[in-house]
Amino acid sequence: MFYILVTDFLKFACNVIESGDILAIKAGLLKILSKMGISLLSSYCGAQIFEIYGLGKEIVNLAFSGSVSKIGGLTFDELARETLSFWVKAFSEDTAKRLENFGFIQFRPGGEYHANNPEMSKLLHKAVREKSESAFSIYQQHLASRPVNVLRDLLEFKSNRAPIPVGKVEPALSIVQRFCTGGMSLGAISRETHEAIAVAMNRLGGKSNSGEGGEDPIRWRPLTDVVDGYSPTLPHLKGLQNGDTATSAIKQVASGRFGVTPTFLANADQLEIKIAQGAKPGEGGQLPGKKVSAYIAKLRNSKPGVPLISPPPHHDIYSIEDLAQLIFDLHQVNPKAKVSVKLVAEAGIGTVASGVAKANADII
Repeated sequence: MFYILVTDFLKFACNVIESGDILAIKAGLLKILSKMGISLLSSYCGAQIFEIYGLGKEIVNLAFSGSVSKIGGLTFDELARETLSFWVKAFSEDTAKRLENFGFIQFRPGGEYHANNPEMSKLLHKAVREKSESAFSIYQQHLASRPVNVLRDLLEFKSNRAPIPVGKVEPALSIVQRFCTGGMSLGAISRETHEAIAVAMNRLGGKSNSGEGGEDPIRWRPLTDVVDGYSPTLPHLKGLQNGDTATSAIKQVASGRFGVTPTFLANADQLEIKIAQGAKPGEGGQLPGKKVSAYIAKLRNSKPGVPLISPPPHHDIYSIEDLAQLIFDLHQVNPKAKVSVKLVAEAGIGTVASGVAKANADII
């Protein structure tokens, strides 16, 4: 009787685990399908919407036939050794009750190396806080001595030219005027951070990017009410000066069109049509409902607490002619602003970029 009960329980447990695995796979597939704008499972199968990173030809040819793996990587033997090493650590007699945290996701001392680590952050904050060149030099040395972390760390300058004297190149004050920040929406980062970046870039003569989600009209006017570094217009910032502006010189037009109004477009030096972004090429975006405060909802013409989803494609752009029409419309709304189109640098991008150029984009 006891044997039968145990057997039935194990069968039940296996069924629960199996159904849980199936649910997890189903949820993962549906999430990727929706992010990539794929409607049918048959369209997903064999679509090769990813590029393999870190797996060798032996594995790719067997398990991912036809997929791209430009740099190669692990073999089956190496994967087996890595898997067995994890198993030994987990089931060794010396293993504590809790499994070891390798720090793959969040930094832990002695775990996986993270480029953004507490030591780096402390050195940078110290250099900025103390306005010390020596402290900044220590920060630079820390970055220069870090281990290889990403592919670009393997790149080296190959040149036999003598260095150009600093006096013969543009001064730093002139160079920084061509700097642009990445598009980070208000919601992805805090209001204080978003406005501080804009003020700083405007002081430098560069351009900050609004990201998707609109912008508060009070940021479009220069400040005239600053006393002791504080302004009632932007009460959460300090160190302000009369004449500062918190407007983003680059206003973004993304697939959700959140916050995009004629006045928003008219107050830009550059208008950016975001087709894709490097962090998630081809994917759409989502701002969780808990981040949609009353302030953000107002800017995005939405309701507080409601998740805001940007689809993967622009549903009014399915051809070069469609893109040309949007670029034309933006030029009509703001004739003085250049229109840029943001793409992702990946294999085959040249063909896409040539189409964007034909659509009359000022900047790609």
